[in-house]
Amino acid sequence: MQSVQIVLFLVAMATVVATFAGRIRVPAPSLLVVAGVAVGMLPIAEQIHVTPEIVSLVVLPPLLYAAGEELSWRELRRLWRPVTLLAVGLVLVSAAAVGFVTTLLTPLPIALGFVLGAVLASTDPVAVTALGRRLALPPRLQTLVQAESLFNDATSLILFRIATAAAVAGGVAGWSSVAVDFVRLAAGGAVVGAVVAAGVSFVRRRTEDPILESVVALIVPYLGYVLAEAVGASGVTAVIVSAVIIGARQHELTDARIRLQLAAVYGTVIFLLESVVFSLIGLQLPGQIRHLAASERPWVAAVLVVALTLVVVRVAWMVPLTALFQRRGGGRFRPSWPVSAVVSWAGARGVVPLAAALSIPLTTASGQPLPHRGLLVVLATGVIVISLVVQGFTLAPLVRLSGLAVPAGDSQAEYVRARRRLTDVAARHVEQLADLEAAPPAVLHQVRRSLRIQQELDQEQEDLTGTYGQIRREVVAVQAEALARMHAAGEIGEGTYRRLQRRLDRQDLRYIEE
Repeated sequence: MQSVQIVLFLVAMATVVATFAGRIRVPAPSLLVVAGVAVGMLPIAEQIHVTPEIVSLVVLPPLLYAAGEELSWRELRRLWRPVTLLAVGLVLVSAAAVGFVTTLLTPLPIALGFVLGAVLASTDPVAVTALGRRLALPPRLQTLVQAESLFNDATSLILFRIATAAAVAGGVAGWSSVAVDFVRLAAGGAVVGAVVAAGVSFVRRRTEDPILESVVALIVPYLGYVLAEAVGASGVTAVIVSAVIIGARQHELTDARIRLQLAAVYGTVIFLLESVVFSLIGLQLPGQIRHLAASERPWVAAVLVVALTLVVVRVAWMVPLTALFQRRGGGRFRPSWPVSAVVSWAGARGVVPLAAALSIPLTTASGQPLPHRGLLVVLATGVIVISLVVQGFTLAPLVRLSGLAVPAGDSQAEYVRARRRLTDVAARHVEQLADLEAAPPAVLHQVRRSLRIQQELDQEQEDLTGTYGQIRREVVAVQAEALARMHAAGEIGEGTYRRLQRRLDRQDLRYIEE
């Protein structure tokens, strides 16, 4: 019963803090971490123990899946080169730099130093996505930051598994062994993710029950993760690949009613998980510090230097990358120096590094306690907290200072233009029906009238069934097709596309016959 009370306390605290963060216009993840550290200093925190399984198996899959579904497939195809350079190259360089610095500042041996480097090498998609929702970033920049955080997690966790296996075995793996393991984990996870996406797509095309659809959607991330881990592949990679594939085909798999329900269900689940997990990050640090050995107490300087190293390496990677893409034209991606500054500072760490840090084995292959494991976890958690607090609170001002923030008026203007286009498409379709005499003139007149009234959703006395309702749904379907074409052609951004899709879904739901 006590564990239930603790969970309820965490949910209540996280909900209050997240609501307060929205009112004072600060990032909720950063404020939740601060609140977690404060609560972690209280006696009650001694009773809160987080196991690696809770974070990696219960919390992580749905959060990764939700972040992957939000990716714009169109923008991702345009940005695959810079995403690859950041998600693979930067992760390897960051892991090596952190490993080297850690061995100089702490008693950690080189093998454990690289374990810490692998833990902290990647940015966190949950933190980046949560922070990014508050920022009015251009669609392409938002996709770049979010895609990098997703795919570099796969690289980092694969590298972590390899580094951990070497550290536990008491040696350093050869390059050929590392390469084989990397390909096996990455390729295996991608294949499992694609198979899960294909199977789920097959089922969802043949399901019209909103409750069953909600259950299937909630199971998918866990299914991909567990299946991949069972066959020795990367569960994180499987979840990300399945999320990107299903997210790109979401409109084909469900109707308006189910999409609206799934948005509500998943929105609630993600809010609760994000709120609790960021609180847990802060809660972990005070207790971990209390359990450090006396010889490991000088950890503060090491945490600060490691955090600074990650930022410096990221900036040093972005400067030549930006110059290279500017010089060569970069294809469809030509970053400016303000873009480079924002991407460099958007490298927050969070849930994924925490899950990796907590899953560091307790013993070596010989059964002896893993030396300095407590220090490893403290260093990882300390860097995560600093990253979320410092970068989290300062990212929004940097975006505004860089001039990259999309003005609210521009987003609204794009939304209004797209709405007018959809209304014009609907009106032309109605006129085609009139020319073909495909419906009674009185019904067509009523449809025209409803199209001219912008607040037709507030008209409670309309006849929503029969021929009128059928034609209105047909008109909505035509608008949805036009919206998809505008999005595919790049005429509107991802945010405008999703807002208008939700609006059309609500209209479509209104005209469904009971």
